[in-house]
Amino acid sequence: MTDTSTTTTGADWAAWQDSWDRQQEWYMPDREERFRIMLDMVEALVGRTPRVLDLACGTGSITARLFARFPEATSTGVDLDPALLAIAEGSFAGDARAAFVTADLKDPDWPAKLPYDSYDAVLTATALHWLHREPLAALYGQVAELVRDGGVFLNADHMIDESTPRINAAERAQRHARMDQAKAAGALDWSEWWQLAAKDPVLAGPTARRFEIYGEHADGDTPSAQWHARVLREKGFGEARPVWCSPSDTLLLALK
Repeated sequence: MTDTSTTTTGADWAAWQDSWDRQQEWYMPDREERFRIMLDMVEALVGRTPRVLDLACGTGSITARLFARFPEATSTGVDLDPALLAIAEGSFAGDARAAFVTADLKDPDWPAKLPYDSYDAVLTATALHWLHREPLAALYGQVAELVRDGGVFLNADHMIDESTPRINAAERAQRHARMDQAKAAGALDWSEWWQLAAKDPVLAGPTARRFEIYGEHADGDTPSAQWHARVLREKGFGEARPVWCSPSDTLLLALK
């Protein structure tokens, strides 16, 4: 478990959370809708007091929305990014419902660091696209072991249908034109946000360590929703299908 005592003072964590949300919304203007449907499905299938694993949790965006909607829920956030975890730990300091674990999801032994052997729901958003297909399939096998019978896994991410290249090109062009307009109005992109984090007295050290771990942002694979559903069923889930999509993103649900 990560010690939060040294990361909970000296920074305005609420401001950093808001700044992260605005930066992410520049890429995904329908981000809140994804979260709403994700929690709708959690409530529908496992109820209002779930034990949740916030997978690749970042700043704890999912956990924040989970607690706002389900005050009696509990959450374990797991990530490797020291800067984003610092924001998460600072934001939830003193909240017994939240715990955070530093772990590399490509390490086969990462589940051993978790405080529980099983979860009602494993939730993740805009994170697993940095994994290539083989390690992602292996991760899905581990997730299937962590989700209890009757529990759920929900992944909201970029899932590209390569059978529709003209549609994909048109959607991308339209989306980037909108992003250019927002950028002209002052929106921060990914690299600009990290430049600000590197200048913050509290986040400078964790941000430097973050770039030592990851380097510059690099994507893995973005296979189709059909690929994700098929692999999740192969790894032990009984049902899997999209429950929401935008022109560029999909929220895929797998039921154990």
